[in-house]
Amino acid sequence: MKLKQILKKLQSLVKTNEVEIWSLDECHFQQHGSRCKMWVPPEDKDPIVLQEPTRKNISVFGAACVHDGRLVTKFSKPFNGMTFQEYLELLLNHKKDRLEMHIILDNSKYHHAKLLQPWLEKHSDEIKLDFLPPYSPDLNPIERVWKLTRRLCTHNRYFESIEILIESVTKQFKLWQSPNNILRSLCAIN
Repeated sequence: MKLKQILKKLQSLVKTNEVEIWSLDECHFQQHGSRCKMWVPPEDKDPIVLQEPTRKNISVFGAACVHDGRLVTKFSKPFNGMTFQEYLELLLNHKKDRLEMHIILDNSKYHHAKLLQPWLEKHSDEIKLDFLPPYSPDLNPIERVWKLTRRLCTHNRYFESIEILIESVTKQFKLWQSPNNILRSLCAIN
């Protein structure tokens, strides 16, 4: 499906009250955090900046409801067809009384796993997957949620352990579990 057709379809679905649209993606948050800005007093000639020298990270499935801004997340390692199906089952439990749940997502290999097909057929009246064109992460609204989460939780922070990182990210995710205007405006499809 061409880009203009996908956007037109999503815009028309947003206007109906018969479907619920969710934006889904996976994300990794690094223990070493990220430095964006730094101020050093002029008298400090050789500042020491603590940063955990590790490649440890946490992996998260996440989906935001375009209509009301709810966020549903699940920590997961690895990302594969089986863990993706488990996440879809969790997400389906958050569906409101609307007729269908449309999920906007990218074309990761495990999103098309053969293992998923029987489950998707069984739930075809409840859930529909709408795949974005390749190399178009900017079209997936959840990417804006990940960017804001990083800015609020990991930028300019030192995480001594992976548990502290998990705690920081989880605290933010809990704030966004119920409908909220921040995510609703971030995930708007115009």
